[in-house]
Amino acid sequence: MPQTSDPASPETDGPKGQTLWGGRFNAKPSEIMQAINVSIGVDQRLWEQDLRGSRAHCRMLAATGILTGSDAQAILSGLDTIEAEIREGRFPFRDAFEDIHMNVEARLSELIGEPSGRLHTARSRNDQVATDFRLWVRDACDRTIEQLQGLQRALLARAADHAADLMPGFTHLQPAQPVTLGHHLMAYVEMFGRDVSRFADARARMNENPLGAAALAGSPFPINRHATAAELGFDRPMGNSLDAVSDRDFALETLAAASICAGHLSRLAEEIVIWMTPQFGFVTLPDDLTTGSSIMPQKRNPDAAELVRAKAGRVMGAFVALSTVMKGLPLAYSKDMQEDKPPVFQAFDALDLATGAMTAMVAALIPNTERMRVAAGSGFSTATDLADWLVRELNLPFRKAHHVTGHAVKRAEGLGVDLSQLPLAELQALEPGITSEVYKVLTPEASCASRQSFGGTAPEQVRARIAEWKSRLS
Repeated sequence: MPQTSDPASPETDGPKGQTLWGGRFNAKPSEIMQAINVSIGVDQRLWEQDLRGSRAHCRMLAATGILTGSDAQAILSGLDTIEAEIREGRFPFRDAFEDIHMNVEARLSELIGEPSGRLHTARSRNDQVATDFRLWVRDACDRTIEQLQGLQRALLARAADHAADLMPGFTHLQPAQPVTLGHHLMAYVEMFGRDVSRFADARARMNENPLGAAALAGSPFPINRHATAAELGFDRPMGNSLDAVSDRDFALETLAAASICAGHLSRLAEEIVIWMTPQFGFVTLPDDLTTGSSIMPQKRNPDAAELVRAKAGRVMGAFVALSTVMKGLPLAYSKDMQEDKPPVFQAFDALDLATGAMTAMVAALIPNTERMRVAAGSGFSTATDLADWLVRELNLPFRKAHHVTGHAVKRAEGLGVDLSQLPLAELQALEPGITSEVYKVLTPEASCASRQSFGGTAPEQVRARIAEWKSRLS
């Protein structure tokens, strides 16, 4: 990203020496006013969107006869030069011109002279920044959807590899019932699928064009807002000029979607952190995705996962920050809204990095399937299978079956054995109708295989969901 240059650059647009907006003023902004007002260090990231919007506006002005063809051609040529300068790192970003819009306009004036001043006909920086920012957030939604689908594909590949490999399923982080690693990973495929749909929904709602709302009341010129909307890929112009320049719902909604998504990334990161502890020993990560300790040579730290977990705080904080900026603003535009971009940029920077890191970790994760398989049978994880057998085979009410199973667990615990090792006589002392057939359901393998309901952990069900999601993502 090109850096902001020294503010000692020219800041005039004519022989009187006024700033681009300074005709009504006798003095330049004070040093502190300039310091608090300038935003080019942040909003220069909007340069591409600003040029897109300016080109669309210029072509519309020419098509409606507001601009002459020669002026429009000069402006478009100048904008092409500016784009080349920015891409090549030669553009003179200057604090003296406050923001990306005035930097572009000032440079355009230097390049083509008087025709540059006609580009701002029938628009304001208010609708200009609303358009630029909306385009940027729309692009960010598209990019995030693509990244999340990449993460889903990585999860699907690992789930397919381990559709039948057992692991303990937890509630309260206590062993609950056996599941498969594939089933566990597929839960995150579903979560990130909802995230994709939220970003897509936000994108659909934001896809209206503010350009042409001007400062707040619309324009007296015979502009064609539908033309600029079509060129910029919007579905339609926004229907109220006041709303067009003051709305930041699109940014808040995407930050809300980003916050939920970051929460999902953080949950998966937390599980990787837990699973990598020697006490669990379920997975490892390769050297290039872990770090060591400056003092403890044995350490392999899951720092990438920990940092993904931490990035969620940045994303969630961005939503709170922008909500706080917007909550007390009257219509239409207030300079407070200059503070809308830093939290959004920071949130998407964090989300981009976290999603990329998580995709890399998922792809490289090395499961210890034998350790997981042994753990899947711990903590009397087939107790529910015993209760279900009593209901299914002996027609006991579930509450009675639950009570009998609780006593069986207590007895097995006292004898220091698993349920599958509890002698038949012990079980029959609790419920005389129990037969040796019960042992067929008391293994983790049998427990998983029996969960054949739609969305269950039976390997056949897991593979069916994998196939369904692969089809969706194709």
